[in-house]
Amino acid sequence: MSFSKTDVQVIQHKGQTVEKVEQQLQTFKAGLPVTTLKAAATIGKGIVSVPESDKHMYIRFFNDVKDAYAIQKFVPASGAATRMFKFLYHFLETFNPEQDDFKTYTQNHPDLLVFVNGLERFPFYEKVVKHIPDFKALDLGHKTYRFASVLLNSNGLNYGALPKGLLPFHKYTNQTRTAFAEHLLEAARYAVSKGKANVHFTISPQHENNFKDQLQEALKMVEHKTGVQVDVAFSFQKETTDTVAVNLDNTPFRLADGAMLFRPGGHGALIENLNDLNADIVFVKNIDNVVIDAFEEDVVAYKKMLAGMLLKLQQESFAYAKVLEEGKVEDLGALEMFLTESLNVVFLEDYNSLSTPEKIGRLKTHLNKPIRVCGMVKNEGEPGGGPFWTENSEGRISLQIVESAQMNTADSSQRQILQNATHFNPVDLVCGLKNYKGEAFNLTQFVDAKAAFITQKDKAGKPLKALELPGLWNGAMAYWNTIFVEVPLLTFNPVKTVNDLLKPTHQPHV
Repeated sequence: MSFSKTDVQVIQHKGQTVEKVEQQLQTFKAGLPVTTLKAAATIGKGIVSVPESDKHMYIRFFNDVKDAYAIQKFVPASGAATRMFKFLYHFLETFNPEQDDFKTYTQNHPDLLVFVNGLERFPFYEKVVKHIPDFKALDLGHKTYRFASVLLNSNGLNYGALPKGLLPFHKYTNQTRTAFAEHLLEAARYAVSKGKANVHFTISPQHENNFKDQLQEALKMVEHKTGVQVDVAFSFQKETTDTVAVNLDNTPFRLADGAMLFRPGGHGALIENLNDLNADIVFVKNIDNVVIDAFEEDVVAYKKMLAGMLLKLQQESFAYAKVLEEGKVEDLGALEMFLTESLNVVFLEDYNSLSTPEKIGRLKTHLNKPIRVCGMVKNEGEPGGGPFWTENSEGRISLQIVESAQMNTADSSQRQILQNATHFNPVDLVCGLKNYKGEAFNLTQFVDAKAAFITQKDKAGKPLKALELPGLWNGAMAYWNTIFVEVPLLTFNPVKTVNDLLKPTHQPHV
């Protein structure tokens, strides 16, 4: 299509090219392929179950060698807390405390009843109540309505508009901690090299000052409790990863002033931020997955276990890569077994017919990739992605984390594979970002661009289609070497709704 002079200026201002935008528009027209599931990854068939003795061995190994590596923790933290309070926003819109019967209302809204029953146990309870002088004298309907109003409205605490990481998550005897502060403390207990921890948060530019306002107090708390210095860095999702939005007929969606609309490309865009890190080993974890102090020792142990497994695998992988590079390989069998049994590589059907030099070239390609070790928890019905064996359009079979939106659930055979799934992706990754020479991989070269998503959204009441880039731990890491490891459900404690803060892993004994 032809773009106006203004269109071209907007595209260039975003650091993009007309050709790139044209490719995105073509993607909307052509559509995207669904992921073909071959089988669910299960224990012994794509997921490793680590014996207790090996768990302690990996932890000791990590503790012994960690000072030789540059280690970072990477936390996507730009998401707003709006969805945490969805049922409370609905309550404020649909309940009139002057007219409606609160008891009757809660019978049809069980989430609200849970919220009310746990009101005093929320870490922000005292802060909210300070804004309501007559709180204790109110009946339950007025009390709940006023509480929710102060919590969410812009003339109150406005929590729904804040990043989830800046909300109070845990109340202790002498302090309240946000998810942001808990991540710093957690990093000081496992993401440490030479006595220092490095943590990187990806945030929205408009909230940078809010994070920095909390930073110094949080750092003092962490250093007081652990003696570890924590260095914190922030970055933003790059405008160059924004994607053009279209109308339902796949023409560019335009704003009232005629300008083309671009939208953030989703968390898959953060592969660029991850790629910018100068680190050997990176722990990746979501902002809302934290626990109170009483449970942290177990969480830390499994983080170290995953890191120890990664470093063990890297050592062996690097040794083979060096032998191949130096031309000293004599028997390919041991390397082939390592790739298939330890790194889950599935060779293409033509592999056995290749000449030895061709096999060596193929083996070099398999070895020369970033490695990720991903914790997986038993499926307890949580929404989200899971571990599967997949097959791409070139016939390559590999382990992937697949979201339900990527699957063809209309196909009965694909539904059956989905039903056979036993584990869930809690976003608990440890990543090796350098090759055997200590050179950083260009992570953008290992992205499957076809694993993007097309979703329906709206803007100013008008429907639109949006293009989301391949998810950070989905298609953005599609061509990595992947190891899935079973970890206990205790390590997975997300706060998807405000009521999750009432669970034991978020409720300190004060």
